[in-house]
Amino acid sequence: MKLFIDRFEGNWAVIVGDNITFNLPRAILPKDSKEGDIIDIEISIDRAFTEKLREEIKDIIRGLNEKEGDISL
Repeated sequence: MKLFIDRFEGNWAVIVGDNITFNLPRAILPKDSKEGDIIDIEISIDRAFTEKLREEIKDIIRGLNEKEGDISL
């Protein structure tokens, strides 16, 4: 997704695209980013890590249920 840096407000960058505006922490942008620069953002799901965390949470809940009784999320 191609977006552009509209402006900086303190530690935040105001990012603008087609019918979307949002703030990003300035620290995650390249150090030489300037107002008006076009950035390319790609968001993906890390399925393996997501599943690993789900299993860890299930294990924690199982352990708590054994000690404390029924807990559900």
